[in-house]
Amino acid sequence: MPTLTLDSRTILRLLEVSDAAQLAEAYVRNREHLRPWDPEREDAFFTQAWHAENISQTLAANEHGLAYPYGLFRDQQLIGRFNIVSVVRGPFQSASLGYWVDHRFTGQALASRAVAALRIEAAENIGLHRLGASTLLHNFASQKVLLNNGFAQIGMAPNYLKIAGRWQDHNLYQTILHS
Repeated sequence: MPTLTLDSRTILRLLEVSDAAQLAEAYVRNREHLRPWDPEREDAFFTQAWHAENISQTLAANEHGLAYPYGLFRDQQLIGRFNIVSVVRGPFQSASLGYWVDHRFTGQALASRAVAALRIEAAENIGLHRLGASTLLHNFASQKVLLNNGFAQIGMAPNYLKIAGRWQDHNLYQTILHS
């Protein structure tokens, strides 16, 4: 998979096991920032060992075209994670997109530019027909990222995911990459 260049200082690339320390540090640094949007996390989640294992498992799925774990890097520092996961092949050719950006870099359109790059990557190199995403009902920033990148809201799922310790409703979005 190629490196996706967003600007002269910012890239998206597949994560490597050697990125585990940076990823753990980024999650520690953003623990409070991500708390309202993430499931409750055990302390082990914030360790290098946990992320090394997770990256390893996701890269194993990547070898079969079933998951694509990207890191967002600014000046070689990891500042976000973007995942194309739950890939279903065959006649569906669909996957789910999830992402977050370090609190120090929000409001700079990095998420929008990264999603735009991944949308092209999903269509041209991963071979997907459809990309889906979900947001909490009150996550207006993420909704704006999706809408600005050609996603359309297709519904609302009650009690969809257990986020911040409780089952919460989510808006569902999709974009069709090939018609």
